[in-house]
Amino acid sequence: MSILVTGATGTVGSLVVERLAAAGADVKALVRKQGKMRFPAGVTEVVGDLTDVSSMRAALSSVRTLFLLNAVTPDEVTQALITLNLAREAGIERIVYLSVIHADRYTNVPHFTGKHTVERMIESLDMAATILRPAYFMQNERMVQQVIQGYGVYPMPIGSAGVAMIDVRDIADIAVMELLRRDRAGAALPRVTLDLVGPEVLTGASAAEIWRSALGREVNYGGDDTAAFEQQMASFGQAWLAYDMRLMMDGIQKLGMRSEDGTASRLEAMLGRPLRKYADFVAEVAAAG
Repeated sequence: MSILVTGATGTVGSLVVERLAAAGADVKALVRKQGKMRFPAGVTEVVGDLTDVSSMRAALSSVRTLFLLNAVTPDEVTQALITLNLAREAGIERIVYLSVIHADRYTNVPHFTGKHTVERMIESLDMAATILRPAYFMQNERMVQQVIQGYGVYPMPIGSAGVAMIDVRDIADIAVMELLRRDRAGAALPRVTLDLVGPEVLTGASAAEIWRSALGREVNYGGDDTAAFEQQMASFGQAWLAYDMRLMMDGIQKLGMRSEDGTASRLEAMLGRPLRKYADFVAEVAAAG
């Protein structure tokens, strides 16, 4: 019996596959097209699509544990609900689902409410699952690295309410711990929900200051104008996604993106090491150019 990883070629999923393989797990990596990326030795590529029922039935066969990660798309909810229903049909009782922090609070943000809908299915059917709720990924900053370095502006309008950004490597490590804990247990384990946050709370101004220190030159916060942010995103991407991200930034400015006190310490106890700091991530990015 194996662990099936969806989103296996993505930022988080590829790390999960790599770490599971290193731990000696029997891993299946779900891909849309075979040969898209090189997986570690022993990992089995499985071609399928989350909305293709027949391919997912085949992918879920001989699977004991499922890591469900699906990208932000217009049919994200459909993808997730179909996959979970098919997992139940296949008798799978060991699931780790990657949701998002405050999925129940950012009610007007499409991909947040979509993930909350999936959480509600898991809860209402009492599925044996770990729901992971990560905050904003540090690695999202790579999308604006050229703007920061080229123009001296930190352009993400995260405001001043505070964002506990988390490194995706920490997300992957915790996901793997939960997958292995469930996969190796003698029976299905109770459902748990974990907020995943970094060790510090950042604002637009403090993020700009960290970049300024790492680069050794002036970097200023670009401000809280989410309409301009949407316009800029839409100029090189899809309009629906740009609007979704704008709504998320509005939520971040109003509500923040942080967990209850003590969450980071509990995560560090699970990992047995400190969580990665934003300044360390920025220093890595700056050094790599």
